[in-house]
Amino acid sequence: MGSLDNQQLLVVGGTSGIGLATAIGAQAEGAVVWAAGRSKDRVQACSASYPDIHFSQLDIHDAEGLQSLFKRIGTMNHIVAAATGSHRTMAPFMEQSDEQFRAAFNKFWGYTNLARQGIPHLSEQGSLTFVSGTPARKCNPGMSSISCTGCAVEGFTRALASELAPKRVNVVAPGIIDTGMYDHFGDQKSAMLDQMGTSFLLGRVGAAEEVATAILFLMSNPYVTGTTIDVDGGALLP
Repeated sequence: MGSLDNQQLLVVGGTSGIGLATAIGAQAEGAVVWAAGRSKDRVQACSASYPDIHFSQLDIHDAEGLQSLFKRIGTMNHIVAAATGSHRTMAPFMEQSDEQFRAAFNKFWGYTNLARQGIPHLSEQGSLTFVSGTPARKCNPGMSSISCTGCAVEGFTRALASELAPKRVNVVAPGIIDTGMYDHFGDQKSAMLDQMGTSFLLGRVGAAEEVATAILFLMSNPYVTGTTIDVDGGALLP
């Protein structure tokens, strides 16, 4: 297994949830970690809490901002795309407007933008890791736009892996994970997530750190590329 010690790592979407957990985990393994996010408040809060990680305010769709950041960092060993980068509508396909359906794909376009700007700065043995989700292969009613976006991300991963070798490209597909994505439930968040977890084989939803562990594995293992790793508590099984 490879080591992350002294390796340069950028996590876009790295100020909350899975991205932040990945940044923290990589820094603990000795990586020099750069993390970017859209929210100025989150960047400031994370900078205060984790002073050994280099946080920046940046949107994954901002090509010029990414170019500037990559020039500042120099050669990268690993790039992680954990940003949502979009507004996703949960509704049946025929109840969504064309604009609502298309909006979910802003995540995919953000990932392609990060890849286009970042790959020239990625070391020859470096890796690029995306985050998809279980709806790409097991779609419940009302999740068509999310499912199609996830399918695009996973297809893009395989295509890039073929084109960029020996640079490596992989994707992690989480199930239901306890992150800020569910904060809109307010005081009912814990109860709602507990209820969701009962339908999975492991009887609970996942933690951001559990997904981060899979991302760290993909960065550390030099013989894995074009692969999707599921971290979903068995959600894909019948």
